[in-house]
Amino acid sequence: MSFSEFSLTPEIVRSVHERGYREATPIQSGAIPPAIAGRDLVATAETGSGKTAAYLIPLLDHLNRSRAGGKRAHGISALVLVPTRELAIQVAREFAGLARHSRAKAAVIMGGDSMSRQLHDLRSGAQVLIACPGRLIDHLERATVSLGKVEMVVIDEADRLLDMGFLPQLRRVMRTLPKPRQTLMFSATMASGVRQIANEFLSNPARVSIGEKAAPPPSIQQSVYPATAESKGPMLLELLKDGDVESAIVFTRTKSRADRVAKLLTRNGIKAVAIHGDRSQSQRNAALGGFRARTYRVMVATDLAARGIDIPHVSHVINFDLPDETENYIHRIGRTARMGKSGHAFSLVTPEERVSLARIERALGGDLERERLAGFDAPEITAPRPVKLFRSVSMGRRSSRGSRRATWA
Repeated sequence: MSFSEFSLTPEIVRSVHERGYREATPIQSGAIPPAIAGRDLVATAETGSGKTAAYLIPLLDHLNRSRAGGKRAHGISALVLVPTRELAIQVAREFAGLARHSRAKAAVIMGGDSMSRQLHDLRSGAQVLIACPGRLIDHLERATVSLGKVEMVVIDEADRLLDMGFLPQLRRVMRTLPKPRQTLMFSATMASGVRQIANEFLSNPARVSIGEKAAPPPSIQQSVYPATAESKGPMLLELLKDGDVESAIVFTRTKSRADRVAKLLTRNGIKAVAIHGDRSQSQRNAALGGFRARTYRVMVATDLAARGIDIPHVSHVINFDLPDETENYIHRIGRTARMGKSGHAFSLVTPEERVSLARIERALGGDLERERLAGFDAPEITAPRPVKLFRSVSMGRRSSRGSRRATWA
């Protein structure tokens, strides 16, 4: 579906075309029409599907139409809630690109950033507030921000907000907002907590779901490289010798491990930088900026960077360590193959990680292709058999406490 079919204001159409967007992605085709019509919306889609533009385009369209109708915005008219600082920065960057031909301004408030700068941005006439819940609560308590004129709210990465424990802050913020208002909620998955939030704060929402479950884009080629704990470092160096690996994100399980891997790469002449929760906000901004500008060929990250980071030129994702949760695996590899492009995802897997691998393969519905690097041993990695709980044949027997006996297979 072409963006010209959405009846957008001229300012948005011009910005969309200048950003090279021609055909809307499925989530954009499904979400933009009801959002422009003023309906509440619940939208789910795989990572890398274009969700940010799917809500910023109708948000900016609403602001442009209000101004064209003679309604001057004083104060914050739209609020975008995001779970992480990195996502807040990304949303602000996308907003700046789409708003370049309108007068709309955005302020970003997030933890780890200068409070004085945030106060300056809030006082400079911003109509849109992009905020992390914790820092937004700080501003509300200090009475440095008012949400009394908000007409449109976006809850982005709703499942991630809940995973990070932001439900109390989310409820507190939502209850300070005026009614009526338009609320758009975007999520990668529709877990029970997300449905609860939708029922609590949205009114008769339109529902758009792209894909029945969270899944990586089909354009990602996934491979498993069997490894030992000792061979992971040398194997990573060998993989990065391939000229096709133009730009890669390497994921590790822990922050200290990310630092060690980044140092290993640097010692071997590979321009690499680490990003994780122990880095200051300025260090994280510098790492992302350097990686985006291709100053660094490799960014080594924890799951901090698994969601909400949109860097179009990432050719490869390499799992130095497998994550415990399948959903994190999907979001990790979704950092490549953005917006319909192709990409590669490699996982270095030891026999000790076979349980995590089996969980991932069951969720994906099939075994991942095994690859072997010349010069390295490839230990066999077989999926463990599921352990099932079943009742004993003697259904009538009970333990001394009155409960039925059960036996582990």
